[in-house]
Amino acid sequence: MIEESVLLESRTLRSSVLDRTDVLDRVKVLSLLPDGVHVTTAMVAAYFGAAVEGIRALVHDHRPELEASGYRVLSGTELSYFKQLSGIRSRTPSLALFSRRAVLNVAMLLRDSEVARQVRVYLLDMEHLARTQPVDNPGLTEPVPLDVRIDQRITHILGWTVVPMFNALIASSGEHRRELIELREDIENVERRMCRHHKRLATPEGENPAENVRSTLKAMTWQAFEQHVAGLLRRDGCTDVVVRQTRSDRGIDITGLTADGRTVAVRCRNRSGRRTVPHADLQKFAGAARVLHRVDLALFVATCGFSHESRAIADLTGVVTVDREEVEAWAAGVRLRALR
Repeated sequence: MIEESVLLESRTLRSSVLDRTDVLDRVKVLSLLPDGVHVTTAMVAAYFGAAVEGIRALVHDHRPELEASGYRVLSGTELSYFKQLSGIRSRTPSLALFSRRAVLNVAMLLRDSEVARQVRVYLLDMEHLARTQPVDNPGLTEPVPLDVRIDQRITHILGWTVVPMFNALIASSGEHRRELIELREDIENVERRMCRHHKRLATPEGENPAENVRSTLKAMTWQAFEQHVAGLLRRDGCTDVVVRQTRSDRGIDITGLTADGRTVAVRCRNRSGRRTVPHADLQKFAGAARVLHRVDLALFVATCGFSHESRAIADLTGVVTVDREEVEAWAAGVRLRALR
């Protein structure tokens, strides 16, 4: 799959995906002028969380490309006519306007913007999915099974209808904003899992991505597993992540802060050969995390399951258990709910 950074360098690649403007609404609601078609430089800057001068500098450096995708500057009679049609009240002698294609073009050129980076990632994800889906052409290929077509249709609906709807709700909601963001993340996780399912269907026989993840985890030493979990924490926005070098903390292997500032303690157990984590291990960790250190979030991460007694202790003490299946999904890119 093409890396999103390639879009920054290849004008040909950028031109080939300019029609996928719906990707903009997947990341964030793009407010339009009253004409329902254009946005101003200030509106583009607000969408990307960038400075207006930064957008103007980008236009200066790439003006021919942006004009080809719909950027234009109005003045004189043309500007007066546009103001009348759109209801804009402004005395400016000229007005720079971006079409949605031009805004998408900016996203593929703007380096110092997290929103632009997310647009590029979504854009290439959708392009990859479109290119790897089987083509329903009975004359050349086998018919696509009904369940596969249903999965593909669900993925399309999630990506191009449900997620933009959540973005619009989030933009206009105050009281339920956090709940809506969490629901959107759940929907995006489902979409990612279905995309991986499609990729597995297209994987040559004998190659199983899930088995590869499982084998990699199984082959890790306990030290490597701790470093692996620490890397996943950092990937999901945690800071000050430290892998403890001693065992004087009564079972705490990793400490850090979540993206929203909560203290977190983690116990790692790479026990692929065992069926469950014994309740004594859970009890010891719960005491250290909850009683001695009083952390906000305690995670017990294991490459096996948890016994009924262990889960009961976890429920009682507020420890979050992460079993083998959840570890594999986490390693594959699904963010842990506890870290949101």
